[in-house]
Amino acid sequence: MSSDKRVMHEFPPLFNASSRVLILGSIPSPKSREQGFYYMHPQNRFWRMLCAALGEDIPTDINGRKQLCLRRRIALWDVLESCEIDGASDSSIRNAKPNDLSRIFGTADIKAVFTTGKKAHALYCRFFGDCLPEAICLPSTSPANRTISEAEMLEQYRRITEFL
Repeated sequence: MSSDKRVMHEFPPLFNASSRVLILGSIPSPKSREQGFYYMHPQNRFWRMLCAALGEDIPTDINGRKQLCLRRRIALWDVLESCEIDGASDSSIRNAKPNDLSRIFGTADIKAVFTTGKKAHALYCRFFGDCLPEAICLPSTSPANRTISEAEMLEQYRRITEFL
C-alpha cells in the first residue's frame, strides 16, 4: 500500500545578494521538514561533502550551517514547492509543482546551479531547462545512494569551489 501524500516545502530558500552558487535538491526529506532546514537526516552526507570540499569544519547547528553557506556565497533551495511523495523516496515523486527560482535569480548573480541527485536534476531540466542556466548534476548524498564512493563523491562536490 502506498503512503503517498502531498508535501509542501515548509521553509524558505537560503540566499542573499552575494550568493554565487545555487544548490538544489528535489524536496526536503521528512527529517529535514521536521527540523526546518536542508539535508538534516543524520546519515545524509551533504554537509560532510560540502564542508570537505570547502575545507571547512561541519557546523554543529542549523544557524552555523546557514552562516557557512552565506559566508561562502552558496544558496540552498529545492526544485519543488510541492509534490506527492512516499516518505523520502524521490523515485515516487508525482504531481510536482516547482518553486519560483526567480526569487533567487532576481537577487543574486548566480554563476552555477548544482543539483543533488538525478531526480533533482531531471526536475530542474523539466521545469527550468529552457530559461535558466544549465545545472550540474552532483551525486545524491542520500544514505540510500551507495553507487559511488565517498572519495568520488567528494571530487564531484569540489566542482562547487570553481564558481565561488
